Amino acid sequence: MTEDRYIGTELDVFAHARNWKSYVRALVRPYLAGEVLEVGAGIGAATLALNDGTPRRWLCLEPDPALAQRLEAAVAPCLPNCEVRIGTLATLDPQSLFDAILYMDVLEHIEDDSAELIRAAEHLRPNEHVVVVAPALPWLYSPFDAAIGHHRRYTKSSLRAIAPPGFQEAECKYLDSMGLLASAGNRLLLRSSDPRLGQILFWDRFLVPLSRFADIVLAHSLGRSILAVWRKAG
Repeated sequence: MTEDRYIGTELDVFAHARNWKSYVRALVRPYLAGEVLEVGAGIGAATLALNDGTPRRWLCLEPDPALAQRLEAAVAPCLPNCEVRIGTLATLDPQSLFDAILYMDVLEHIEDDSAELIRAAEHLRPNEHVVVVAPALPWLYSPFDAAIGHHRRYTKSSLRAIAPPGFQEAECKYLDSMGLLASAGNRLLLRSSDPRLGQILFWDRFLVPLSRFADIVLAHSLGRSILAVWRKAG
């Protein structure tokens, strides 16, 4: 992800994925307290879903000025703890420190993801967390991934390989085992680079609720997404 315009067109469609956001919120909210930095906040769909107003400060960092403008319009009326800033970690004040840094479907857009997490570590207070939610399983890489600028999809091993030095793993697990079926269908059959609203609503309304149960039964051993959380040593 650079400071150029975002090339994807999927943000508005995925904004309708309410069940998915609820599922992710239940998993990551315990880590999002104090001062939170959300990298690549887009149009604010994740911000609105994950920020319940209790963190002291929530900084939304977004490199695309057009998206940042929409983001500001979305969060300003309802989230007084939110601040929107155009830029990346490279443009952030080196003295700015946070209690949590969130990458919600963002890290896969960054070419040098390892260097990005090292920069993130420099902005994190001791004993606090970096939270990453990203697309999983390289064999699922599809025309859709390419169309929206994904450099990769992750496995547990590939995410663990880029953990910042000195960080301890708190969680690393796959999510949305039932959604894996839909992603596999797109990869192997439809090969669509532009998911339709109907497809997203079917996944969100029918498959995500099943995944919340199936993921537990399967011990988070497979899924179309992956969650990783690392804690910075004190």
